Amino acid sequence: MNSSQTAPSICQLLICICIFNIFFLHQVSISMAEDMKTLEEDFRQQNKSCFVLGASGETGRLLLRELVERNIFSRITLIGRRQLTLEGKAYESLTQEVVDFEKLDDYAAAFQGHDIGYCCLGTTRAKAGTDGFFRVDHDYVLKSAELAKAGGCSQFHLESSRGADKNSNFLYLKVKGQVEAEIEALGFERYAIYRPGVLLVDRQESRPGEWLARKFFSAVSAVCSTSMSIPIQVVARAMASNTLRRPEQKTEILENNALSVLGKSTEK
Repeated sequence: MNSSQTAPSICQLLICICIFNIFFLHQVSISMAEDMKTLEEDFRQQNKSCFVLGASGETGRLLLRELVERNIFSRITLIGRRQLTLEGKAYESLTQEVVDFEKLDDYAAAFQGHDIGYCCLGTTRAKAGTDGFFRVDHDYVLKSAELAKAGGCSQFHLESSRGADKNSNFLYLKVKGQVEAEIEALGFERYAIYRPGVLLVDRQESRPGEWLARKFFSAVSAVCSTSMSIPIQVVARAMASNTLRRPEQKTEILENNALSVLGKSTEK
């Protein structure tokens, strides 16, 4: 057999393998989507309530949309520093609690009576300075979790970051790791930590350095999967979908790849 005959055969084989993989993944996706529908129905019948922190941010906004569209909660409460303007009849039944994060103890009532809490609070040193970053990403987040636990909340879902580590030499990752560990110590019945990589989104506000990173990873993710980045809508979808599942352990950590698989498998 000469090389001219071998090359087409190898190419044909590779094409067949690719087609098979695409078909297989498509079938898996369909199966997971069907399973998710069943989980949604079961969850909906439990009449659970939730609160969302950080609904004005990119992830929180899309997470809220996911929760509202799926209609899996009997009551959704937004807790934030200002009232949000939300368009559409689906948002009319939402409750909004305006709080002062510097005096959260005075607003303990806002955290009472919820089954599940979602936290998408976060800022950067570039925007808030070192002290401001620590207050938001550590103090506000931890205090909110404490009040939620005291108010009867059994589940807490935290958006963190890829590489979070309380022993890290980098302040951002260290703070993320610290607050992860301190919330775990509160003893929620279920605690889910989500660690996305670079969030692929066109932010409503500009953050220095992020624009170039987003453009680079958007180009990479367009041709192959990466453990470094993820579309923000996939993160929101994964957080909503994961709520419906029943993990074996009280604390679970979903890294970027796991978020991508779960979020894309339930794509509409």
